Amino acid sequence: MPTQPEDLYDVLVDFLTRLMNLSESDGLDALIESDLSFSQARALFLLSKTAEPMPIHSIAQALGLSMAAAGRNVDQLVGLHLVERRESASDRRVKLVSLTPGGEKLVAQHIEAKRESLRAFAQTLAPEQRDQLHGALTDILAGGALRPALDQETCL
Repeated sequence: MPTQPEDLYDVLVDFLTRLMNLSESDGLDALIESDLSFSQARALFLLSKTAEPMPIHSIAQALGLSMAAAGRNVDQLVGLHLVERRESASDRRVKLVSLTPGGEKLVAQHIEAKRESLRAFAQTLAPEQRDQLHGALTDILAGGALRPALDQETCL
């Protein structure tokens, strides 16, 4: 009897929850050591995905924060030397925010910790399980079910 979609769903939720819990706890260490709030961490990751500095109002909108809350988070991140804030050349009322090298390093450490957790998980699998999982995931990724592709640098 073929696997029903609901049965696959249940197994996927359990698998991904366990896998993400492993990688999240490792990835959060660097953030916890920096004493960042959840909103501040979200702002850092948002800024890491953008090529250009972002205005504070765009950060507020993207994170679902008020302008005041976004401004406070930015102020605190500036104080921690994780972001820099400067006036827009075209409109001095607009403050642009971007990561500092320290902010980039913190985000990179978080992502690398998550990747290392995934590497460790892959190493714990028996060779047969590794082959089966690799084959199944390769087939899924080659198909169109997960298009558009996620940004590989920031999704982990």
